[in-house]
Amino acid sequence: MQFNRLLPDPGPVELTDLLHALDLAARAPAERPYVISNFAATLDGRIAIDGRSGGIGDDGDHAVFRHLRTQADALLVGTGTIAHEQYGRPLRAADLREVRTRLGLDPAPPLVTITRSGRLPLEIPLFQDPEAHVIVYTPQALAPPAVPARVQVHRVDEEHDGPLGAAALRHLRAEHGVRSVLCEGGPLLLSSLLHGGLVDELFLTTAPLLAGGGPEFPMTSGDPLQPPLPLELVWALERNGSLYTRHRVAIGGR
Repeated sequence: MQFNRLLPDPGPVELTDLLHALDLAARAPAERPYVISNFAATLDGRIAIDGRSGGIGDDGDHAVFRHLRTQADALLVGTGTIAHEQYGRPLRAADLREVRTRLGLDPAPPLVTITRSGRLPLEIPLFQDPEAHVIVYTPQALAPPAVPARVQVHRVDEEHDGPLGAAALRHLRAEHGVRSVLCEGGPLLLSSLLHGGLVDELFLTTAPLLAGGGPEFPMTSGDPLQPPLPLELVWALERNGSLYTRHRVAIGGR
C-alpha cells in the first residue's frame, strides 16, 4: 500500500518498506523489551467512538495496525481494551505470519495483558481459541482459567518486584525472551507505562474526523505527566486525508 511521505524526504513510499525493517529487537535494553505503542485518534483526541476504535481508522490505518503486529515479539493490551474490542487471536493472515517467520519470530505473537483486579474477559474470542497464547500479569492469586486458549498467569508481588507494568516487562524479557512489545492500549495502560518511563516510540494515525461529545475515550488517562514527555518526529505520512506519524521518545525524555 502506497503512502505520501511528508517528512523526511517527501515522496511516495510503500508501507511495507517502512514497517518491515524496524528491527525493534536490536533496540531493546538489557532489562526490558523495547516498547512501541500504536493508536488511531480523531482530530479532537478520541480513540474510540461508541466504545470501539474501528470507526476511526481507514484502510491505511488498518494496514499500519496489521503490519506493526508483524514486527514485535509480543502484543501488550489492557483487559478493558481486549474486552471492549472483542479481541481474537492476533495475526491469522498467512502473508503476515510469513513476514514474522522470515524475521525469526513466532508466526503469531503472544498477547500479554495486565490486570490489577485479576478479572479476565474469558467470554471473548481470544480465550476461546485453542491456538491463542495469552500471558497474564496480576498482583492477585489467580489460577490459569479453564479455557481453550493457552493461558499463562504470573503473579507480581509489587512490594518485592516494584510497579506492575515494569515488573511485567522485566519478566517478559528475562523469562519469555521478549525483546520488543507493541502496546495497543488502552488509556490506563499507556499512561502507566508512560509514567514508568517504559514507552520508547508512538505510532499515531490522526483521522480527519471530529467526534465531539466530551472527554470519553482519550488516548491517555489518569495523572498528567510532569513535565510533559518530549518526543522526536521520525517520519510523517499522509493517505486519503489521514496523517500517520512515528515519534520516538527524546533522549533524556524519560
